[in-house]
Amino acid sequence: MHWYVSVGYDIQKPLIALNSHTLGIDVGIQNLAVCSDGRAFQNINKTKEIKKLEKRLRRLQRQCSRKYEMNKIQEKGGAVRYVKTRNIAKLERQMQKMRIRLEHKRVDYENKVVNELVRTKPSRMVMEDLNIQGMMKNRHLSKAIQQQRLYMLKQKIKHKCEWHGIEWVEADRWHPSSKTCSSCGDVKQSFKLSERVFRCEACGLEMDRDLNASINLSRYPA
Repeated sequence: MHWYVSVGYDIQKPLIALNSHTLGIDVGIQNLAVCSDGRAFQNINKTKEIKKLEKRLRRLQRQCSRKYEMNKIQEKGGAVRYVKTRNIAKLERQMQKMRIRLEHKRVDYENKVVNELVRTKPSRMVMEDLNIQGMMKNRHLSKAIQQQRLYMLKQKIKHKCEWHGIEWVEADRWHPSSKTCSSCGDVKQSFKLSERVFRCEACGLEMDRDLNASINLSRYPA
């Protein structure tokens, strides 16, 4: 049994001297976030630590499924009943602990990223308005998007901006930040998600696609 104590108290907002620059943030699957100042925050789900924990969780899930299959009872009328044994209950507790551990690691990483984003004290932050529901419809990306917790990340950044007095801007989701050359402004007609490098046919610029997009977001009109 766990006991929790909740205490409410008022905290005065800190007075922070902000810089004059705007920070553009491009979020995604390859990296969690890439900033217009060159900083990039990796996708924690691609790290060895998280992959190892996910592998353990899948192994526990397979063990649990096998145990259920071994303990199923065929009843009269064709119905199937599964018996939960002590071993199964133990496996389910282990799975729950593993899920909680993974969740805590992802949340902790999110918080660290958000704190790093505001550390440079920009006067303005711009992020694209994400169509999470539309992105989740892509069966190849849905799990990765769910693990990235992009909506929660956006809400945390927004809250942090409001707390520190940083102007928060959501760029229109149809704004062509990924297709526009950050050097000359030329706009591509098409740009596949699989293309990781932005190559401008007009001026010859070659740049990481996410960095290029974040620079364009930093120039999003007020």
